[in-house]
Formats: sequence, C-alpha cells, structure tokens
Amino acid sequence: MMDAVKLALAGVVLLVGAIVAVATGILPLTELGVVAERVLPILAFVVAVTVVAELAAKAGVFDVTASWLARMSRGRTALLWALVVALAIVTTAFLSLDTTAVLLTPVVIAVARANGLPPLPFALATVWLANTASLLLPVSNLTNLLALARMPGAADPASFVLLLGPSAAVAVLVTVALLWVIHRRSLVGSFTVAPPPRVSDRVQLVAASVIVLTLLPLLVSGIEPWIPATVAALALIGLFAWRSPKALGLRLVPWSLLVFAAGLFSAVAALEAWGSGQLATAVAGSGSAPVDLLRMSGTALVTANALDNLPAYLLLEPTADTPERLAALLIGVNAGPLITPWASLATLLWHQRLVAAGVHLPWRRFMLWGLVAAPLVVAAATVPLLLR
Repeated sequence: MMDAVKLALAGVVLLVGAIVAVATGILPLTELGVVAERVLPILAFVVAVTVVAELAAKAGVFDVTASWLARMSRGRTALLWALVVALAIVTTAFLSLDTTAVLLTPVVIAVARANGLPPLPFALATVWLANTASLLLPVSNLTNLLALARMPGAADPASFVLLLGPSAAVAVLVTVALLWVIHRRSLVGSFTVAPPPRVSDRVQLVAASVIVLTLLPLLVSGIEPWIPATVAALALIGLFAWRSPKALGLRLVPWSLLVFAAGLFSAVAALEAWGSGQLATAVAGSGSAPVDLLRMSGTALVTANALDNLPAYLLLEPTADTPERLAALLIGVNAGPLITPWASLATLLWHQRLVAAGVHLPWRRFMLWGLVAAPLVVAAATVPLLLR
C-alpha cells in the first residue's frame, strides 16, 4: 500500500511539473494534446488487463494452473521449475510483466512451499522473466505499445514479432540458462505432490478461465489491444457481480500506476520540448551499424537502471529513428532492468510480494546477480539485430 502511495505522489509531482511547463510556455498545449492522444489507448489497456488479471486471480485461475503444473511434473523438481518458467513466459507475453510480478509470484511461492521446495528459484524466475520475456509481444510491456506505432506496419503485432522475435527468444533462453546455473543445486531430486487447492466456486473458475483463454489470441489479432481487454474486463466484472459481488471495487483499478504514468508522460514531453533530445542523441549516438546498435541497447540498459525503464524509453525514443535502433532501445529497457530495484516497476511490485510471503532476498544479492545477467542478456539479444 505504501509503495502505491509513493508512486501516486511521484506522479502528482510530475504532473505539477508538466503544468508549470505548460503555464510558462515551455510545453505547448497542443503538444500535450498529442501526447494524450497517443497514451490514452495504452492506459485504457493497462486498466483493463489489470482488472482481468486481478479477477482471474481471485477466481483461482493462477492457483489451479500452478497446481496442475505440479501434478504434470510428477514430483520432479526440475520439471516443475521448467513448467513454472513456461507459465511465467506465457503470462508475461499475453498479460504483461506486471501481472507476472504481482499475481504469479505469490502463486509459485505457495506452490513451491506446498510441495516442500525452496521458493526462491521459482520467485526469481518470475521477476527476471517478467522483464526479459516482455520483448515477446506488443502487449507484454507498456514500452512495446509505445513503440508499436513507430514500427513498419504500424499497429500490426506481426511487424513487432518479425522485428523483435529472434531477440526475444535469445533473451528468454539466456535468462533461463542463467537462472538454471544459479539455482541448479536446488532443482535436483523429487518431491511428493501436494493435493490441489480447494475451489470455492467452480462455476466462477471455469467461466473466468474461458474468458482469459478467449482473450489471449485476441490480444495479438491486430485489433487494438484495449478493445478485447476491455470486453474481457467487463465480462469478468459481470461474472463477479453475479457470483462474488464483494470482490468488486474501485481498488481493482491501478490508480497509482495511472497517475504515475500520466505524470511521467507529461513530464517527459516537457523535457523533450526543453531540448532533452540533443542530450539523448549525444549519449545514444546514431546509425544502425553493429557498434551503433550495441551502443543504443547498452545506453538503454544503463538509463533504465539509473532511472526506470519507462522514462528511459521515452527519453531515448527520439534517437530510435530506424526499426533496428528502436528494437535495440526496447531490448535495453525491457531486458536490461535486472540490476537496481527501481529499474522496473514490476521489480518493485515483485519485491513487495516477496516480503509479504516471507521470502528473504537481500537487494545486494539481487543486484550482484543482475550485474552479471543484464549485460549478458542485452548483448546476446542484440546480436540478431546485427545479423539482419
């Protein structure tokens, strides 16, 4: 709760800064209108998919899925871990990195404990893959939705996958390999499979599962993502109004994230009007030669870990004037935020869930692992761009 308040307060401060920029003439009101027109559909998607994920979790979709994976593993620890990794990748790809960090993390921790296994190998997999697997689809990350309109074949998910698919696959494979190296000793052996969780409302569970499974392909169908996500959210709200009305409320809407995102977009627009593009070009360079693309992804990695991945993307976006440079920028800001706690909002939300579940991971150890992983993942994921 405190993290949400801090996030909202940061958003308010940024909004006040943008208002001052408009009042002093630094940011023309027409430019602010252009920014609003661009981001409103994206924020609508964020709200809708958050409601979908929250209500699906309340219906037990994630709990039952994770329990089903435990039964599929037949008591083999390494196989259960691999299945959880696959679930984290799919959840991130279709329902966004924040869903994986916030909703899947406590589920996999609970499944690990129920089966007598150490939770950290499963929990670390969710946060690393929440970031690196967010290169897979446009709906996987807010930065991807921002970048989609700048790509050839604008608003077409196929163009995104064609450009970033090989890099996303490399990022995921390198991430999984590093996770395995770190935790391989904890993932040997077998366990006795725990009984499945009790389902309080089977009708609600089945209906919610059908809604979510119907939504997934629609998110990559070429329809603007906010439309099917909103329909799915309304369907789930109707389901819960019928079966569990007490679960509904305004708290389902990520208000703090909306305020923060609105403030961030406005503040970055003001910085761009003030001339931040020249500084970004000086740091990130230009051109699409191999060294230029590596410079772009590396700059994005460093900027994301210094600030946060969303402002890093917005500040460097003007320098991404070719599809390859745009892809390198996304690789850096999506797969790179593995070092500092604030590099990705998903990481902060994940750690909050970790603390609530009683799993201890010092930030020092997290950052040391990230210092090794982030450069390796980003450099490896940039290689396919060099071969185009």
